[in-house]
Amino acid sequence: MLVKPPWFQVFRYAVVGGLGVVVNMVTMVVLTHLGPDTDRVLIPVLHTEFNVRFYHMYSLGAFVVANLFNFALNRVWTFQSRGRRRVEYWRFLTIGIGIQVLGLGLLTLLMHPHSPLTLPTVPLDDTTLLRTRVYWAQLITIILVTPASFIANKYWTFPNATTKG
Repeated sequence: MLVKPPWFQVFRYAVVGGLGVVVNMVTMVVLTHLGPDTDRVLIPVLHTEFNVRFYHMYSLGAFVVANLFNFALNRVWTFQSRGRRRVEYWRFLTIGIGIQVLGLGLLTLLMHPHSPLTLPTVPLDDTTLLRTRVYWAQLITIILVTPASFIANKYWTFPNATTKG
């Protein structure tokens, strides 16, 4: 059987990840259109200027949908795993939750008006789909956390995956 180079998994992971980004972003758009304003406070954090806002909840919902999608495709196509599905999924989910927590922190830094990393309101003035700050913040967050996700999944979730076939 032909042995593929190690970068081939990275390529496949990137393809699945790209599709996962589409799933994540579509879910995010749907949730933001169905729910309350993204900046509305969901849970106040006492004695701070920070709060859990609806955009955090929308991001979490988009994560859950994309996580299930990415697991299924990565398991079968990227890593061609024959391991125990439940064990692999719980590992994949655990990594995803850790990455999501990191991502929520980044999302907050990109959205909070007093953060040094806040995205500008000009031209991102929320007037159109492509000018919506929360969507750009979500996309930037996904791009920044993906490398850590790949490494963790390659070596912990799918440690016995093959580069054959």
